[in-house]
Amino acid sequence: MELRALMKEAGFDLQSQQTLSGGDINRVYKLNTDKGPFVIKLNSASQYPGMFQAEARGLDLLSKADSLRIPEVILSDEFGDLSYLLLEFLDSGQPQHGFWEAFGHGLARIHQETLHHFGLDHGNYIGSLRQTNGQEASAVEFYLNQRLLPQVQLARDRGYALHAFESLAVRLPELIPEELPALIHGDLWSGNFMVGPDGSPVLIDPAVAYAPREMDLGMMYLFGGFSPTLFEAYHEAFPLQPGWRDRLELWQLYYLLVHLNLFGGGYLDGVRRIIQRYC
Repeated sequence: MELRALMKEAGFDLQSQQTLSGGDINRVYKLNTDKGPFVIKLNSASQYPGMFQAEARGLDLLSKADSLRIPEVILSDEFGDLSYLLLEFLDSGQPQHGFWEAFGHGLARIHQETLHHFGLDHGNYIGSLRQTNGQEASAVEFYLNQRLLPQVQLARDRGYALHAFESLAVRLPELIPEELPALIHGDLWSGNFMVGPDGSPVLIDPAVAYAPREMDLGMMYLFGGFSPTLFEAYHEAFPLQPGWRDRLELWQLYYLLVHLNLFGGGYLDGVRRIIQRYC
């Protein structure tokens, strides 16, 4: 009943609905309406304020890069205590010939979108955790102040000892190369892309910022699911700075800290090992 009332208020006649996978915090449905099929994501407006509005802005930023396909944002609003994001529905297809090359070239094109500073004009979320995007002048300052420090503090608040972190922090200027800020997806694991109906890659569920572009590569390598052909095509289109493979775990530290804070101590050894490696 709530979905029917919500969609009526938004100007749609809901005809049927189908539950889709939504992760840990969202409910997701395919909706068949008088204006065609859509996807809707729902969660608590009071528990996750501004989450879907930030996601909508992130999708719009990625779409403006005019590269990989991004689901069109139809509407983002609230209905009682429900926050919702209404999106274009895309059927899943089979990868076309050259899928991974197109993915690599397309990601490189997105990463060539830049800004005069690191950060973003709004905060957003990674999973259910808030992600700050304050303006920073360098890749080092952004990664330390906007990514690592908030997660390290949260981990310590939850009782996880990370004694060597300060030794790593002082070494970041010699570890991280200076590059222009890049528009990144921000949470690019294999569950956050799909094959579109025409067989092309589609990006979903972003946590965008203008950030060090190697962050996306670090996340992609962390859990796998991407063809080596993608990375070859990416490097061909937008070559990475020397030593990028040696820095992958440095960027993965952020995502493992996020997993530590979301899912618990099973990620603690991995976090500590990376800190020790680079400090």
